[in-house]
Amino acid sequence: MPLINLPAFAGDLLADFERLKTLRVDTPVIQPAEPFLDMAGEDLRRRIFMTESETGESLCLRPEFTIPVCLRHIETATGTPQRYAYLGEVFRQRREGSSEFYQAGIEDLGDTDTAFADARAVGDAMQVLANRLPGRRLQVTLGDQAVFEAVIAACGLPAGWQKRLIHAFGDQQQLHKLLAELADLKSPGVFGPDVERIAILGMLEDEERLVAHIAETMEATGYSTNASRSPRDIARRLKEKVELATTRLDRASLAVMREFLALDLALVDAPAALHRFASKSRLKIDDALALFDARVAALAEAGADPRLIRYRAAFGRPLDYYTGLVFEIEVEGTAAVLAGGGRFDRLLTLLGAREHIPAVGFSLWLDRIEQAIAAGRSAK
Repeated sequence: MPLINLPAFAGDLLADFERLKTLRVDTPVIQPAEPFLDMAGEDLRRRIFMTESETGESLCLRPEFTIPVCLRHIETATGTPQRYAYLGEVFRQRREGSSEFYQAGIEDLGDTDTAFADARAVGDAMQVLANRLPGRRLQVTLGDQAVFEAVIAACGLPAGWQKRLIHAFGDQQQLHKLLAELADLKSPGVFGPDVERIAILGMLEDEERLVAHIAETMEATGYSTNASRSPRDIARRLKEKVELATTRLDRASLAVMREFLALDLALVDAPAALHRFASKSRLKIDDALALFDARVAALAEAGADPRLIRYRAAFGRPLDYYTGLVFEIEVEGTAAVLAGGGRFDRLLTLLGAREHIPAVGFSLWLDRIEQAIAAGRSAK
């Protein structure tokens, strides 16, 4: 049955996917909501359309394809590497445009050559768009969450702060707010009554004693450990709250983080700039930089025009499952994102895969591409 209101270029797009040696798949429009609520990030969670089954299961209209394609891969026990392509409707609220629209894309699962697979994802997205928009100059913005994570770890932040900053990656306002909190040496932070009481009892430095105290309290109050977190989970969360409330970085370390986040330059110049930054700041982030260097080299080998790609250290995308490369593509001089994607190496394991499956992919917004085509015609 043909899809309704598909753009005229949809057939050519599917032909491109076939030439790129992908397997086209589809997934049900009605999806279990839990994976999106747990893994997709706040920006998507607040935009999805929820419903409920007769048995009380939380369901939603398909808000994107990455999670459904990964679930399908796990359920069908298809071996890797495998490259999937999709084209279909998604449903989520947007600031502009319809809440029901078409997306297409490629999910590349299981290729262990990370740099090559990353470069192929960016290159394929650029080529597919160039085929739809001949003569239009594209602009690619590229970020790397793995480099960001390596920098904040090397700065010596405790695990709780690292998680907060990683969660904020790509949200400029929230990231700068958190850095301002870290910089406020006068602020004692907020503990809350539970943490303050346990601190008074002197148990924060003795995890086993703290776990035993929490277990006794839960048993005395009839609070079921089966229905919530375990006493050890709660103890670790309490200790994390104390770290969050009491950690403040010195000015030198904060200056290092801000210098990193300010990096914004042509991709061809980025490897040298990152190595200079690491050397000057004395940060040991060699593994993350080695992968970054390999990706830049792989992009050059794939024929991606480096003049079209810009690296921004603070650039991220509002989905929690990304782990490394992130990128978006626009027509130069416009603000509409036509394609976006990145690497999500942890996602399939979190969704239930029995083995680690590296993954990278991208999505295309077909309505925006259609508008870009129309704008190009009217400009002639």
